Amino acid sequence: MGNRLTKIYTRTGDQGMTGLATGDRVAKNHLRIEAGGTIDELNSQIGVLLTTQLPTEIAQELRQIQNQLFNIGAQISQPDYQTVQLIDVEKLEQELDLLNQELPTLKEFILPGGNQAGALCHLARAVCRRAERQLYSLFIENSDLKYPLIYLNRLSDYLFVCARTLNHLNGNQEIYWSKHLPPNTPN
Repeated sequence: MGNRLTKIYTRTGDQGMTGLATGDRVAKNHLRIEAGGTIDELNSQIGVLLTTQLPTEIAQELRQIQNQLFNIGAQISQPDYQTVQLIDVEKLEQELDLLNQELPTLKEFILPGGNQAGALCHLARAVCRRAERQLYSLFIENSDLKYPLIYLNRLSDYLFVCARTLNHLNGNQEIYWSKHLPPNTPN
């Protein structure tokens, strides 16, 4: 990292513009800023998840994911800068497969919730899906975002399986969708 911030506020964004890593100035609602902001939100959501009691292996993987999300943010802010590659996607797929092999077969839709860690993981998954949709809009104009886009797609799957795992650690705490609730039935 070239320059370190010594002063947090710069006043350069007071008129609704902000800088990319390239030095270009864009509106704060530019698609790159929206996508980067959602990646940051996802990273923060994972940080909240990490404040709960998690198995060491899952916590370590989530820290790696946070670093990859920072890399994706850098790639969004600096077009043509490659960070996430196919090997990163494959590693995430391996971690996903390891978690999933320990779970019972999914036979019903699952509602977000369960225990605190599982619910936070579901929330991170939903934010990840939004980040993926925003990144896809950028991908249409910049194919250099191919692997970050694929990574986010796998990450949402990983977070779903991770939520299931966290809800199964102390007995099955998953909440299954009930298609036919009687009227006025509390959830």
